[in-house]
Amino acid sequence: MTLAHQLAAYTAWRSRLSANIGEFKAWLADNELSDAQSDLRLNQLLERLREDRLNVAFVAEFSRGKSELINAIFFADYGNRILPSSAGRTTMCPTELLYDPDKTPRIELLPIQTRAANGSISEYKRYPEEWLMVPVDVDSAEVMHEALGHVSETLRVTPEEAERLGFELSDGAGSDLYRVGADGLVEIPRWRHAVINFPHPLLKQGLVILDTPGLNAIGAEPELTLSLLPNAHAILFILAADTGVTQSDLNIWREHIGDGGSAKRGRVVVLNKIDGQWDELKTPAAIDAEIARQVASCAAILDLHERQVFPVSAQKGLVAKINGDAALLERSRLPILEAALSGELIPAKQDIVRDSTESEFGEVSLRVRGLLESRLAGLREQLGELVELRGKNKGVVEYMMGKVRADKVEFESGLQRYYAVRSVFSTLSNNLFGHLGLDALRHLTQETRETMVEANFSRTLSDAMGNFFSRSRYALARSTGEIGEIQNMMEAVYKKFSVEHGLKLGSPAAFSLLRYDKELDRLEGWCNTHLNTMRSLLTIDKKNITQKFFEEVAVQVRRAFERANKDAETWLRAIMAPMETQVREHQIQLKRRLESIKRIHQATDTLEDRIGELESVEKDLLRQINALEGVVGRVRSLLLPPQAQLRVA
Repeated sequence: MTLAHQLAAYTAWRSRLSANIGEFKAWLADNELSDAQSDLRLNQLLERLREDRLNVAFVAEFSRGKSELINAIFFADYGNRILPSSAGRTTMCPTELLYDPDKTPRIELLPIQTRAANGSISEYKRYPEEWLMVPVDVDSAEVMHEALGHVSETLRVTPEEAERLGFELSDGAGSDLYRVGADGLVEIPRWRHAVINFPHPLLKQGLVILDTPGLNAIGAEPELTLSLLPNAHAILFILAADTGVTQSDLNIWREHIGDGGSAKRGRVVVLNKIDGQWDELKTPAAIDAEIARQVASCAAILDLHERQVFPVSAQKGLVAKINGDAALLERSRLPILEAALSGELIPAKQDIVRDSTESEFGEVSLRVRGLLESRLAGLREQLGELVELRGKNKGVVEYMMGKVRADKVEFESGLQRYYAVRSVFSTLSNNLFGHLGLDALRHLTQETRETMVEANFSRTLSDAMGNFFSRSRYALARSTGEIGEIQNMMEAVYKKFSVEHGLKLGSPAAFSLLRYDKELDRLEGWCNTHLNTMRSLLTIDKKNITQKFFEEVAVQVRRAFERANKDAETWLRAIMAPMETQVREHQIQLKRRLESIKRIHQATDTLEDRIGELESVEKDLLRQINALEGVVGRVRSLLLPPQAQLRVA
């Protein structure tokens, strides 16, 4: 199955999943089983599914053929190159290709001068007026190609301006650094970031392509390595067959992709330009052997298995697709790479969506099932009491009424403990948000920024950053302590009310901030690698260093804390909601039991009528439970792994 077919199948699966969750939400409303918390969680789940994207990043040094490979894999159907692809530097700024139906087909270009401010790319996306908008005619490949040529535009500026904007100038030691020309000026990208919006079939299905420039641009734009690349579901790292793994290639791999030599799932290495080995004086076997040696060499240097390195000719693959040359396409080996992408990328993404959906949906459905079972148990208890009254005298009825009253009194005394628990819960929740609060983080960020600006030595910069992370971790640690207290308290309360009053509460949902601890580890590791060791510390003004690196780090830490706050809030609601629902339901059941016996006491000839009413309600509840199993089962069948789905079918 091709990447296009696999992505289409994934999109169809996601649509079916959304439709069935929507059906479940509507069923809850129709049966008066929904509440604010369930509605909120289901709406959030549906929104995530609607906004789901598959992010694929292409990373390489200059002139490795990234843009040509993107053209070959995704845009050959246009019969021409869509992205600029020629010798030398064509992708001068990070370029996102996506489709937003709320926008017209166009290119959005962020001027390079915005680097002088503290705002990140994601923040600038909130302000359309800061971007240059270039319309795109999607009906003409030639016009599209010409319009997309904007991403290759450059400026010539003074060395001082280049350094102010974060570009490291050449000291004569390497060819990849920005050089001062004979006119005393430096050539730099005109644009900081580009977003290309057009209705390509794959982009319509949620594919987002990130085309990155070379090493120096990655280093100068920290958001790439802090956010855009880590959030990519797949990264294609492109090497050139004629150069193999250069030192700059190895630096990119180790610092930005390979995670210390251990290849993550979704990391693919492409050895491009193998057509350079197509020597007519060599036999096909000799050519294949040479390519195999190059693959083995690259895999050894990058500490990968050879099967993770894919030799291809993007240029020949593109030509073959456009001309319908099956033999050339096979020789380009592009279909092997596409098959690997479709066989690994989509299933990995589907697993992520499946796991997150299962967790959210499972909690809501179990809560509803618990509510219905609680109602059924209460009704059957009430029905049993009434059945026992058949043929009994008035004294027995009075005894039963007294027993129910005693149960009600006992439960109401238990409610006092419940209200006390709610008070303590509220206090602990406030403590939790106090530690996770953004005000303290904002103050810490400002304090760190001022320390770094005033610093006279690199050591002071390093210490300030270390203190920033240390205090951020301390806030998470204090929060973890509060979470543990809340968890232990609710476990005890759940157990007590289950034993004493027969509530069906199970165990309270667990919650951990470990993922945010790991996020801080990742960000601090990035700082230790880049901020403290880059030559920029010696060549670029300290204040500029502070702005270019710390500001983006601070943004990422703030986002982590914002997500932690949101997750904690959702968890607190989820952990208290079953208790509130069950207590309310138990109160209603006790009231109904007492009313039934009172009615029997006042007019004993209504006993059979009342029993009949309850039996009818029992049948309705059983029908609801069966209907719930059906609507939940349809969702769960879609959440099964593919192999299990086949067995079920």
